[in-house]
Amino acid sequence: MRRFKEFLIEKLILFCGLASIIFVVLIFLFLLREGLSVFKDVPALSFLFGKNWYPISEPPQLGILPLILGSLLVTLGAAIISIPIGVACAIYIAEVAPGKLKETLKAGIELLAAIPSVVLGFIGMVTLVPWVKQVFGVPTGLTALSGSIMLAFMAMPTIVSIAEDALYSVPRTYKEGAFALGATHWQTIRRVMLPAASSGILAAVMLGIGRVIGETMAVMMITGNAAVIPTSFLQPVRTLTATIAAEMGETVVGSEHYFALFAIGIVLFVISFFINVTADLFLHKRK
Repeated sequence: MRRFKEFLIEKLILFCGLASIIFVVLIFLFLLREGLSVFKDVPALSFLFGKNWYPISEPPQLGILPLILGSLLVTLGAAIISIPIGVACAIYIAEVAPGKLKETLKAGIELLAAIPSVVLGFIGMVTLVPWVKQVFGVPTGLTALSGSIMLAFMAMPTIVSIAEDALYSVPRTYKEGAFALGATHWQTIRRVMLPAASSGILAAVMLGIGRVIGETMAVMMITGNAAVIPTSFLQPVRTLTATIAAEMGETVVGSEHYFALFAIGIVLFVISFFINVTADLFLHKRK
């Protein structure tokens, strides 16, 4: 009976693993079936590098370069803010904070990750957007900077949690050896712990960036949704995800606009897949 249970559990785990892979492949094939149809009428280079996104004009102008640059600008701003703060928080929790405070901070970070993005977007509209408008003296606070700050806030739980696990998994003998050689606590962290956990920290950063570039509701609510090529953080932008969310419900099924939105989904899928594969490579790196 025990062998039968083990056999059943093994096959169930195998089925779940294969099912997850099959679902991802089916999603990608569905995106390809719908999205590639747009390239019958629009050249791929014009679609990827076109500067105008006017899908309901005559004829439709389906260039997603402003959307790609908007997504990259917001992601870059979020990475600049979240990576230093997230890694510093992970170092504090893993190496500095006392036991009870460490458990409290970890629980708080996990709770922070559970807040729905639409709630964070609403909070950003009420508090962050007016603050950006007042401090920088811009016509509107719905800018790429507002989106970057909010997305950094959303990415930090992922970065802190995974980076803290990477630091915690470093063998204690590394730290003890550094102390035995006369290194201080901060020297040990900087010269021993961080290099030893670098692959896990890089994986945390990549997964945090993946969370940022795939975010939809918060970005759509506070970035202004202007499909123009951005020149600074203090102007409205539109991202790939926000475009799909804002326009899919209004487009005509089977139109060029409809297929173009699925093509945007293909671009997002490829970007997310590349980020996750890179993070996985860093995570399993062995020196």
